Amino acid sequence: MQLILAAIVVFGALSHWLAWRLKLPAILFLLIIGIVLGPVTGLVDPDALFGDALFGLVSLSVAIILFEGSLTLRGAELREVGPAVWGLVTVGAAITGLSVAAAAYWVIGLEGSVAAMVGAICTVTGPTVVVPMLRAIRPTSGVSRTLRWEGIVIDPVGAMLAVLVFEFVRSHDVGAAAAVIGALVLSGLACGLIAGFVLGALLRRHLVPWYLRSVMALAFVFAAFAGANAFAHEAGLLAVTVMGVILANMKGVDVDDILDFKESLTLLLVAVLFITLAARLDIAAYSEANWRLAVFLALVIFVIRPIAVFVSTAFSSLTLEEKVLVSWVSPRGIVAAVVAALFALELEHLGIEGAGQLVPVVFAVIIATVLVQSATAGPLARWLGLSTTVPRGVIILGASAANRLLARKLQDRGFEVLVADTDWADVRSARMDGLNAYFGRIVSDHAEGVIDHGNVGCLLGMSSRRDKNLIACLQFRPELGADNVFVLDVRESGGASRHELVGNLQVPRLFGEDFHKDDWDEAIASGGEIRVTRMTDAFGYREFRASVAGEFRPLLGIDPKGRIVPFTDRSRPTIRSGWTMLSLLPVETVQAEQARRRAEEEARAEEAERAEEAARAEAKARAEEAARSQDATDAGQSDGGDGAAGRTGPAP
Repeated sequence: MQLILAAIVVFGALSHWLAWRLKLPAILFLLIIGIVLGPVTGLVDPDALFGDALFGLVSLSVAIILFEGSLTLRGAELREVGPAVWGLVTVGAAITGLSVAAAAYWVIGLEGSVAAMVGAICTVTGPTVVVPMLRAIRPTSGVSRTLRWEGIVIDPVGAMLAVLVFEFVRSHDVGAAAAVIGALVLSGLACGLIAGFVLGALLRRHLVPWYLRSVMALAFVFAAFAGANAFAHEAGLLAVTVMGVILANMKGVDVDDILDFKESLTLLLVAVLFITLAARLDIAAYSEANWRLAVFLALVIFVIRPIAVFVSTAFSSLTLEEKVLVSWVSPRGIVAAVVAALFALELEHLGIEGAGQLVPVVFAVIIATVLVQSATAGPLARWLGLSTTVPRGVIILGASAANRLLARKLQDRGFEVLVADTDWADVRSARMDGLNAYFGRIVSDHAEGVIDHGNVGCLLGMSSRRDKNLIACLQFRPELGADNVFVLDVRESGGASRHELVGNLQVPRLFGEDFHKDDWDEAIASGGEIRVTRMTDAFGYREFRASVAGEFRPLLGIDPKGRIVPFTDRSRPTIRSGWTMLSLLPVETVQAEQARRRAEEEARAEEAERAEEAARAEAKARAEEAARSQDATDAGQSDGGDGAAGRTGPAP
C-alpha cells in the first residue's frame, strides 16, 4: 500500500510539472496516468486500497479544494463581472442542465433519471481545471474573473442540482425534492456563515497563534462541511464556499498565509483525486461507444455551452469577443468526477437501469472538454485579441523622475507601464508625462479591484521605501513568479548583515549588488541618461561597449519575444542579436561622449575646411591655368592676323 500511495503522489507531482512545462491543464496528465495505473494495467485498485473510506476522503478533499478557490473571490470584482457571473450560474446553468439532459436522453439513449443526473452534473466547470487554463491563456480581466467566479460558484450549484434530481428520482415528489433543496441551502448558508464569521473573528483578534492559523482554518473547513452535510445531503460544498467568500472579504482579516498553504495542499489533493477516480474507470463501458457519444460531446462543447453563455450574458458588459472566449472555456473538473461517482452508487442502490453509464459519460465529457479546450483556447484567445503570449505589462513602484524616465523608455518600446506611488506630486508629474499612474498603495484592496493584472509580466519595486518594495514583490510573486519581481535596493545605515533578509523574503536586486536607489536618482538628476540600443549581428554588446566613451551600467534586456530580463545581483542576461538593451550612462560618460562628439565634429569641420581650401586652391589653379591658356591662344590669333594684312595690302 505504501508503494502505491507513494507512486500516486509522485506521478501527481510529475503531472503538475509537465503541465507547467507544456502550458496544459494538469488534469490531462492526471487522467492519463490514472487510466494507465487502473483499468489498463490493474496496478491500482482504489476500492481495495481505501475501502469504505474512499468517498469520505474524496468528499473532504473536495471541500478543501472549493474552500481554497473561494478564498480568491473578492467582492470588488463583481462590480465588473457580476451580471455575467450571476447569469451564468442561474440562467446559464438551467440551460446547460436541461440541454445536456435532453441530449443524453435523445442522442445517447440513457434512461431518463440517469440523463437528468448527467445534465445536473455537467453544469459545473471547476477551478481545478479553469484556473490552470487561465494561467496559461492570460486573458483580459473580464474573461478571467468571469470564468474564475463561475467555476467556483457553479460547483455547489451543480451539486445541489444533482441532489434535486436524485431526490425526485427517489420520491417522485416535487414538493419533497424542493424541501430537500431548501434544507440544503439553509444548512449550507448557515454553517458557512457561522464558520466564516467565527474563524474571521478569531483571526482578526489574534486569538490564534500564527503557526496554527492554517491548521485552524482546515479544522473549520472540515467542521462546516461535515456539519452542513449532517443536516442536508451535499450541503457541505455550499458551506465551505460561503465560508471562503466570507473570509476573503472580511475587513481586517489576512488570509494570504492560509491561501498559500491551501494552494499547496490543493495541488496534492487534485493529483491524488484525479488519479484515484480515473483508476476506477471501467474501460469496458466504452467498448460499445459509437457515433452517438461523439455527437453528444460535440453538442455539449459546440452548441449547448455557447447558447447558454450568449443567452445568460446578454445584458452583461462582456464584449462579443469575450463571450466567444467564455463560451469556449468550460472544462469539467474534480467536482463533476466526484459527484458522478457518488450518485452512480446511489442510483445503483435504487435499482435504476443504466446507472453504471453515469460515470463513463461524465468522464467522457471531462476528458473531451479538457483535451479540446486546453489545446485550442490559447490560440483562440490570441486570435480574438484577448490574450498575449508574452505579457507586456510592467508595474513600476515609485514615480520619481528617474523612474518616470525609465517608464517612458519602456512605454516607447510598446510596454504597458503602470507607475504607482503614494506621493501625489510624483503621480501628477507621471500623468503629465503621459504615463498611466496609480495614486495609492499597489497592494491595497482598491488597487486589487481596479488594476488589471492579466497582462502584467513583471514588477519593479523602485520606491524609496525598502519595506514597501518588498511587500509589493511578495504580494505579486505568487502571481508573476519569483523571476519576475525585482527591487531596487535602498541604502540603510548600519552593517549589511543587519538588513539582509532571510531566504524566503529575498528578492533579486536591480542593476547589481552595489547599486542603490539614491545612486539611481542621483545619476539621472545630475544629467545621466538611459540609452536604448538595438543589438544586431554587426553591432553587438562588444561593439556597444567599445562605442561608449566611459563607464555605463546595464539595466535590463528585452529579448526578441518581448520579455524583460533585468540585470540583477544574481544574474546578467546574455545580450544577443535581436535583443534590446537599456543602459545607464552617468553624467561623466555623457559629458565624455559630448566632448568626443564635439572633437569629432571639430575634426570633421577642420577636415571639411581643409578640403574646401584645397578645393578652392585647386579651382584657383585650374582657373589660372585656363587663363594662361586663353591668353596664349589670344596672342597666337593676334600675330597671325597682322601678317596676313601686310601681305595683301596695297603698295605704298
